[in-house]
Amino acid sequence: MAAAMADEKRPSVLVVSAHSGDFVWRAGGALALYAERGYDVRIVCLSYGERGESQGLWRQEGMTLEKAKAGRRSEAEAAAATLGAAISFLDLGDYPLRIDDAGLDRIVGAMRSAQPEVLLTHVANDPYNRDHDAAHEATLLARQVAQAAGHDRSTSPIGAPQVLQFEPHQPEQCGFGPDLLLDITPVFDRKRKAMECMGAQSHLVQYYTDLGLRRGVQAVRNGGARSIVQAEAYQRVFPIVGDVLL
Repeated sequence: MAAAMADEKRPSVLVVSAHSGDFVWRAGGALALYAERGYDVRIVCLSYGERGESQGLWRQEGMTLEKAKAGRRSEAEAAAATLGAAISFLDLGDYPLRIDDAGLDRIVGAMRSAQPEVLLTHVANDPYNRDHDAAHEATLLARQVAQAAGHDRSTSPIGAPQVLQFEPHQPEQCGFGPDLLLDITPVFDRKRKAMECMGAQSHLVQYYTDLGLRRGVQAVRNGGARSIVQAEAYQRVFPIVGDVLL
């Protein structure tokens, strides 16, 4: 399929990730899966997560913000390459993440460049990490602007891509109610390798491995194939459109 798409515009998946590690833990399986299907998979990291998302780095003597940024960038680039995705960084800071008008314009530009079929990002309300909320709101606002025919006439408006919220660390506190359990069993080895690239947050590798197993059990229980072992959970922002009830 990938070869057949090489000579034409490939369908695209775009992730808006608050920090440089979020996309790996929460959507790494989806990215690897769609990269294997021949999609143009892109990641926009709004920050490096250099302050609050780099526990392992700040234990090192002589650590600075610039060193933390460089370390997180290197980890994220290795993880993205493992998943088969392209990655870019906006360096908007974290704890707190502040998305100004110029930052929003850059997200809009990324959307118009990718022309995505689907957008992946954070939930709307994470009381433990308001940077995630900022990323969610920026994704929806950028999607709106990117659809506007009168915005930046040198680029093309996007259509109406679905927005899928990936699973937060503590879903019960975030109002997260998944309506999609995505089978990532065929690509979980690649997700695991990508997670292992994230040395600054290595404590999360086992957590998200175990979470994937639990979601895999739930996927089978909800009618999925018995071959499903690993799954990721998502919640749609917009309704899906079809001509059947199922």
